[in-house]
Amino acid sequence: MREFDKIYLSWRTGIGTSRYIVGVIEKTSEGKFLFKYDQQVVAEAKKKGFSPYTEFPELDKEYNGNVLDIFAQRLIRSERTDIQQFYDFWEIESMHVNDKFYLLGHTQGLSPTDNFEFLADYNPAEGIHFLTDLAGLSVLKLPSHTLKEGDHLRAELEADNIHDKDAVAVYKGDIKVGYIKKIHCRIFHRQPHTKLQLKVKAIEKNGIVKRAFIKIYST
Repeated sequence: MREFDKIYLSWRTGIGTSRYIVGVIEKTSEGKFLFKYDQQVVAEAKKKGFSPYTEFPELDKEYNGNVLDIFAQRLIRSERTDIQQFYDFWEIESMHVNDKFYLLGHTQGLSPTDNFEFLADYNPAEGIHFLTDLAGLSVLKLPSHTLKEGDHLRAELEADNIHDKDAVAVYKGDIKVGYIKKIHCRIFHRQPHTKLQLKVKAIEKNGIVKRAFIKIYST
């Protein structure tokens, strides 16, 4: 089983706002890459100011050309002097450093210049491990001492969540510290969540917990 065959394109107006899953990149069995928008979601996102990805302006088209090469422009260049620190943070093994699809999914293609994210739809493959950042922190406003690097957390399916039937809450002891964000939460519905471990990787603080990256891995 491959770790993932699809990466979903997420957009939002800014930190602390709802994510819209506006499109999907899919790797076919032939090794090709396709991209298409979810027109229904895009229609809702447009009300908040969404504009199509510059190189993919047609909302009703399935793109099958140099899809991966275009999206991979978001990845940092391998010749940068700090590239190893980048790989170390995202826990990218050397065997994957030339795999653009793997890198895009595992690093989320994050950029400070826009509000797109690339969210891999992970399968419970043997030895799975990836990083994600907690959702819901802007609402919870956790005191900065609530989390520290290395903390072990637990996931709990929240089937009665009226906003998201796939919601997965994250707890430190009895304290709710956030949610697994959209798409990444699906793996907890595919594998008993007791077999997936969660550990705090890095935290940004400013009086409160502003951002928290956690590692999700199988045991």
